[in-house]
Amino acid sequence: MLDQLLNYDTQLFLFLNNLGNETWDSFWLFVTHKFSSIPIYALLLFLIYKNYGLKGTLIIVISVALMITATDQIASLFKYGIKRARPCQVAEIKDHMRFIASGCGRFGYFSAHAASSMAAAVFLGLSLQKWYKYLPFLLLLWAVITGYSRIYLGVHYPLDVITGMAFGGLTGWLFYLLQSWGQKRFNPDRKF
Repeated sequence: MLDQLLNYDTQLFLFLNNLGNETWDSFWLFVTHKFSSIPIYALLLFLIYKNYGLKGTLIIVISVALMITATDQIASLFKYGIKRARPCQVAEIKDHMRFIASGCGRFGYFSAHAASSMAAAVFLGLSLQKWYKYLPFLLLLWAVITGYSRIYLGVHYPLDVITGMAFGGLTGWLFYLLQSWGQKRFNPDRKF
């Protein structure tokens, strides 16, 4: 059954990966680059400061730093524990896929990019939903686009991305609860 699931995952990867063309390659390379999200994060930081004040913003920044560290480190534990080769490392499918990324790590299960972006989307969406009701949906869309970019570039299977997004969503929610507790404990003057 696991072999069949992995076979479906490979077929879905090849289908999604081959939807790409040279016209869109630079766009997806930009989407997946870690610095491309800086304007989004700067805007979100401004919105957080505007609504939470300095002390509340510090609590959120510390929570986000811990959350991203957690998603990254746990993704690495899974990658080196499970040792599922990335598609760009599998000789049998190399001739049938498009590889756009500049490098290809050894192991891919699960995607740290997908986990971190989904964790940030859930965490920040929940943190700001009181003031900006459509923001959570826009952030979730951004996280899904980031996840798809990993398939497009040829560095992750769909199951790597889906698992990363599920783990990231759960992590974002748990850290949102943690920061909510922190706001009540260390920032009691502000009502949220």
